[in-house]
Parts: sequence; C-alpha cells; structure tokens
Amino acid sequence: MRETFINFFMKNHILSVTIAAWIFTQTIKVTLGVIREKKFNFRWLIGTGGMPSSHSAGATALALSSGLELGFSSPVFALAFVFAIVTMFDAQGVRRSAGEQAEILNKILEDIYFQGKIKEGKVRELLGHTPIQVLTGSIIGALITIALY
Repeated sequence: MRETFINFFMKNHILSVTIAAWIFTQTIKVTLGVIREKKFNFRWLIGTGGMPSSHSAGATALALSSGLELGFSSPVFALAFVFAIVTMFDAQGVRRSAGEQAEILNKILEDIYFQGKIKEGKVRELLGHTPIQVLTGSIIGALITIALY
C-alpha cells in the first residue's frame, strides 16, 4: 500500500519539526510586518529578510532535531549542523550585503530617474538578515524543536 504524503510527513519527525519551526517563524515575521505597516504584504509570506529569520529557525530545527533523533555523533547531525552554520552565515553575510548594495543602487537609479535619463526601476533590497534576526530565528527554531520533542 502506498504511503500518503501526509502519513510520510507525520512519520518523519525531523522533517515535521523543521517545517513547523519555519512556518511558526514565518508567521511571526508576517504578524510583525502587519503590526508595523498596518497592512498585509504577500512578500512577507514568501520573501527573504526581516525579523526573525525563518531560514535560521528551520536550519537550527533541522540540526537539533537530527541530533535528538539520531544522536549528536551521527553523520546526519554533522551534515545538518554544517548546513545550519552555512545558512545562517549566508543569511547575515552575503545576502545582507547584496541587500545593502541594492539599496544603494536604488538611490542611484532614483537620482538618474529624477534627471529624466532613464525609466525608474527598483532592485530588491530586503535579501538578508542582521545578526540579531539570525540569532532570534535560531533561538526560536531551537525552542520549537525542544517543545516538539
């Protein structure tokens, strides 16, 4: 008998905890955005950047749940741990720098636009996270994982 996707999802505790942490953190991010802006923006639901980092929450939940489920000396935990470190470094490093560069490019484009030389176009600015957003996401991911184990 074929196993349904829901059954597979529910039986795979590492996967379900990781997705739960990501969804919970993304919900916090959207809620904070609605409170701050007093409107809903669909980009908050699927986009990157913002407080807290759902990437960090998911990566932390993946690593911690792998360690709890399979042992902290398992190769799976080692792989998940390295993945989490790379994900968090990238979120607050490379992607954040790209977002800052996009902000500067948008200012340059705005200046050129007002001089009438080009049509206005925007580069996406909110790509990465501050270190506190990454840390907060990681803490939330760990707390969700502990709560679900």
